[in-house]
Amino acid sequence: MNKFVESMGLFDVFKDKDEDSDNGEMTEEYRSEDTSSSSEPEPTEETMGDSDTPTEETTSYAQPETAVQSQLGIEGLMDKRFKLGEAIDYVGLMIKNLKEKRTNLVKSIENESVDIKNLKEKLTKINQFIEEENNGLQELTRKRSEVEKDADDVGSIVYSLRDKITEIDKIVADEAGKIKSFKNSKTDSS
Repeated sequence: MNKFVESMGLFDVFKDKDEDSDNGEMTEEYRSEDTSSSSEPEPTEETMGDSDTPTEETTSYAQPETAVQSQLGIEGLMDKRFKLGEAIDYVGLMIKNLKEKRTNLVKSIENESVDIKNLKEKLTKINQFIEEENNGLQELTRKRSEVEKDADDVGSIVYSLRDKITEIDKIVADEAGKIKSFKNSKTDSS
């Protein structure tokens, strides 16, 4: 900040004032011009001539005014004010650029936020699908276990029935053998 102020020459106003007041030349010169202008006769219509054309006397009044300006440092002050105005405009432009950059960043973050929310929703749906598939697989495993148990039960029943049929077949075969041997013994006896 101090470098900026020094580069703008803000303290030169005080330097000029100090220098002028130290040597005292400007002050006395201004006073002598001021007194000489008051001692001169006021211009009349004859000396003024045409009111549109300025006379030499009117230009002599302008000289003390510039001397006053340079003594007070008004030109330097105006120059500094102009430079400060430019600096403020530049800072305003910087602020405008920063606002645009911030606005762009806000838009980018909002876009990324929307994209991330969409991805999160997709991941949530994928997670739900996986949970449903896992539940479906567990249900299939449970049903397979039930079917396997039913198959084992049917197998046990089939083995049991086979054993019973084998026993019945054996009984039938025994009875058939007895009947045959009974018939054979009756035919032999006659």
